[in-house]
Amino acid sequence: MEATVVRTGTEGKTWGGGSKSPLKASYGKMMMWFFITSDALTFSAFLASYGFSRFKFLDSWPIADEVFNHFPFMHGVDAPMYYVALMTFILIFSSVTMVLAVDAGHHMKKAKVTLYMFLTIIGGVIFLGSQAWEWKNFIKGEYGAVETRGGQILQFVDSNGERVALHDIATTLKEDRVAHERKNGLWFVGDDAELTTYSIAEIKEGFKTKENLLVRTQMLDENGAKTILTREKSLAMLDKHAVGVVEGANLTHNEYGPPLFADFFFFITGFHGFHVFTGVLINIIIFFNVILGTYERRNSYEMVEKVGLYWHFVDLVWVFVFTFFYLV
Repeated sequence: MEATVVRTGTEGKTWGGGSKSPLKASYGKMMMWFFITSDALTFSAFLASYGFSRFKFLDSWPIADEVFNHFPFMHGVDAPMYYVALMTFILIFSSVTMVLAVDAGHHMKKAKVTLYMFLTIIGGVIFLGSQAWEWKNFIKGEYGAVETRGGQILQFVDSNGERVALHDIATTLKEDRVAHERKNGLWFVGDDAELTTYSIAEIKEGFKTKENLLVRTQMLDENGAKTILTREKSLAMLDKHAVGVVEGANLTHNEYGPPLFADFFFFITGFHGFHVFTGVLINIIIFFNVILGTYERRNSYEMVEKVGLYWHFVDLVWVFVFTFFYLV
C-alpha cells in the first residue's frame, strides 16, 4: 500500500509554509520582520524605563544642551546639540543610500548596489566613531563638580552664570592623599577607586578665596534653569555638605546630575551602538558578496533588501533615542 504524499504547490520555492506566503514575503524577510518586532519591544521597554525615571527626577534632571555641547576641533566653543544633530543626519543619510542600494538590486545593477552599500557602510562607521567620541567627552567631563552627603551635585559658576572648572578654583594644599582600597580598611569602595585631580579640601579653600564664585545646585527652578545660590548660601552649602569631588561620569558618579542619567545614557546608546556595529559588519559581508557576484548568480538581491530592513530599523530607533534623550 503506497503512502499518500500531500503537495502544497510550493515545492522548490523560497516560501515552504503553505500555498500562500504571508504578505507575499519570503521566509527570510518574514523572519527579519519577526526579529525587528521583538527588538522594537525591547527598545520600547528601555525608553519607557528612561521616561519613568526622568519623571521621578524631573526637578533635577540634567539639561541636555549643557551636557552635549562639544564639537570636534572646537574646544571651548559652546555648540549645544550640534554634533549630535550631525551624527543623526549622517545615520539617516546612510538609510537613504541603503534604499538606493535596494532599488538598484531590484534592477540588477551590480555597480550601483556596490557603490550605495559602500556609502552605507561609511555612514555607519562615521556614526560609530562619533558615538565613541561623545562617550569619551561624557566620561571625561569638562568642568567637574562636588557631591554632597545626600548625593546631590554642586557645580560652580561665576557672577555671570558661566560655568567654572575645578582647575580654576582649586588651591594646592600640602596634604597626603591616599586612595581608599580594601587593604586600608574601606573594603566596600573596591580596588578600582582612584584619586580625583583635586581634593575636596582644595576646592573648598580655593572657593573661599574667589569672591565672584557661586554654587549652582542640580535642582531646577520654575524657569527650568539650575538654581544658583547666593554667596553666603554657597559657602555654607560647600562647607557643611560637600564631601567629594566628581570628575566626568560613570555608573556610580555623574558630574551632570543624578547617576541614573549616566546609567541610562551608557546602556541605551551603547545598546543601540551595538546594533549599529552589528549592522555595519553584516553590511560589509553583503558588500563583498555583491562584489564577488554572489547575488548576480542567484539572480536576486533579496539579501540586500533583508539587511536593508535591519538598517532602517536601527536608524528609526535612533530617531526615538535622539528625541527622548537629547531633545525632550
